[in-house]
Amino acid sequence: MRVQQSDVLAFWFRPGMEQCWFSSTDALDREIRSRFEPVWRLARDGQLADWEDTAEGALALVIVLDQLPLNMFRHQPAGFSTEAASREVAGRAIGRGFDAALPPQRRQFMYLPFMHSERLADQARSVELFEAAGLTDNLRFARHHRDIVARFGRFPHRNAVLGRESTQAELDWLASPEGFNP
Repeated sequence: MRVQQSDVLAFWFRPGMEQCWFSSTDALDREIRSRFEPVWRLARDGQLADWEDTAEGALALVIVLDQLPLNMFRHQPAGFSTEAASREVAGRAIGRGFDAALPPQRRQFMYLPFMHSERLADQARSVELFEAAGLTDNLRFARHHRDIVARFGRFPHRNAVLGRESTQAELDWLASPEGFNP
């Protein structure tokens, strides 16, 4: 049986799940991989394009491509492998006004793919989207992410996972209170 967009949304927005959105556990990561890796593979391979026909479907697809791999493949390059696809889906959905049809708690996930990008233009778009939507909690993080990419041209905390050499400036920043290493 194929996982439906409603299954993704019911799981991601179930009561209490918001506590795990930005600080997961190993058990949750395993659960997500067990339940959703097949749907992620379908999405990665472009087989769920019909989900983009509605605001809720597009949101579910963005979550599958952007959020779930961060859990399923924590500390692995695959965790970032469908970020570009998630931005494309989010961009098309925003272009159709689907983001405006979503309540703020859900809308933030339509904008997060831009915050996860290592392209400065995407970072600027992230800040603009969160600002325009009045999502002030997220706006603080969007600005922080933008500033990191503006300073380094990438996220230094991804270097080890992606096999990239860190500069001394990046290492110093990671060791500082300003840096983070999820």
